[in-house]
Amino acid sequence: MSSYERQSSNSFLLAAREWQAIGGATGLMILNVILMYAVAFTPLAGINRIVFAVPIVGSLVYGAVITVGELLAERGFKNNTTPLTLVGVVLLEVGFGLFGGGILSFLAPDVRLLALGVAGVVTAVMTAGIGTYVYARSDTDFDHYGKIATGAFLVGLVAILAGSFISIVLLVGFVAIFLGFLFRFGYEMWEIRENRGLNTAMQAIGLYVAVAGVFVHILQLVVRALARR
Repeated sequence: MSSYERQSSNSFLLAAREWQAIGGATGLMILNVILMYAVAFTPLAGINRIVFAVPIVGSLVYGAVITVGELLAERGFKNNTTPLTLVGVVLLEVGFGLFGGGILSFLAPDVRLLALGVAGVVTAVMTAGIGTYVYARSDTDFDHYGKIATGAFLVGLVAILAGSFISIVLLVGFVAIFLGFLFRFGYEMWEIRENRGLNTAMQAIGLYVAVAGVFVHILQLVVRALARR
């Protein structure tokens, strides 16, 4: 076997560190889905209707919660400050939990588990495809994915701002932010692959945020489809 063939075959064999990051992100995501399901049965589900009465307000509120949560969690890990890390993780869980629970509440209770299941399967397939692509191209630098993700988020926010007054533009914002999370996921997988000086817990947080962002966008599509049945 040539050295190239050995490198290609080994690119799909994940190290323990990589499995730990993926496992940590998966655990956080499972907890988040449970929280979304619980929130959908409570008055907290109505928060979405309040903040998204003006779409840009809702986007900025949830965007701020997620950004602050991730920054606090990362700073906590860097400074070895467990309370700060926990505050960051709780903010992330609550932010995505309230958003996802609010989306889910538009469905009848007996259909909500189905919606979560379908969204989960689609998310798993999409993220697995991106992850496989990143690992298959082991000689490719995916640092630009991070820049693309940031650009997509900014375009999305501008479109949502415009869509707050011209509703048809909201679709552009939805697509842009969805793409932003997909590229963010690819970037996070590349960072895990390259082990760029981050500890496993920080990598898990970054991966979880990307997956959760993809999941809630797919959940919106699934809920719309099921609501029309």
